[in-house]
Amino acid sequence: MASNKILVVDDEARMRKLIKDFLTAKDYVVLEAANGQEALDIFNTDTTINLIILDVMMPVLDGWATLREIRAISKVPIIMLTARGEERDELFGFELGVDEYIAKPFSPKILVARVEAILKRAFPSQEDVKDLDGIVIDKVAHKVTVDGKDIDLSMKEFELLVYLTDNAGIALSREKILNCVWNYEYFGDSRTIDSHIKKVRKKLGKKGSHIQTVRGLGYKFEV
Repeated sequence: MASNKILVVDDEARMRKLIKDFLTAKDYVVLEAANGQEALDIFNTDTTINLIILDVMMPVLDGWATLREIRAISKVPIIMLTARGEERDELFGFELGVDEYIAKPFSPKILVARVEAILKRAFPSQEDVKDLDGIVIDKVAHKVTVDGKDIDLSMKEFELLVYLTDNAGIALSREKILNCVWNYEYFGDSRTIDSHIKKVRKKLGKKGSHIQTVRGLGYKFEV
């Protein structure tokens, strides 16, 4: 799988190098631009950029102007870097379409963590999103749809459905489900599982039949 490509835009070469070193250590491909105009030139010719780290105060074309230009043509994730830390500046950035806002000075490790989180949300892997006969489960967005319709599940109902689908085709005992979904610290009984299964089946509608009862044991998800 190809590495994510990140464009780092900052007029300070030392700052670009610092960010690049930490990102390349995580196997990201990093492109550099010293001002907004250079960033636009690169972005307009490279369609494989997955995220932009954009400084505000730069010569030629500042971060705000660059952000407006990019947002006019793309929804690529953007992290804004700035020496300012005022709330109004942050709100202004979010209004323009910034995904994350980090004030200098910052921890490079925290920046990398923010990058990873944003990329995971923006480009979920096949493991994070699965489609089982029209039941689409997005683990990152914590969202379930059935034939395109949003299904409202509680946290525990969602975790139960994820566990069943992650083990599709496997008969799971009530004890195992209780231990894995409710964890070993839970002191309830198997009737809790039966109650949640009933609710999940109902919310899935006709697709609820994929959750099958295994007599004398528990349940399994079968497509």
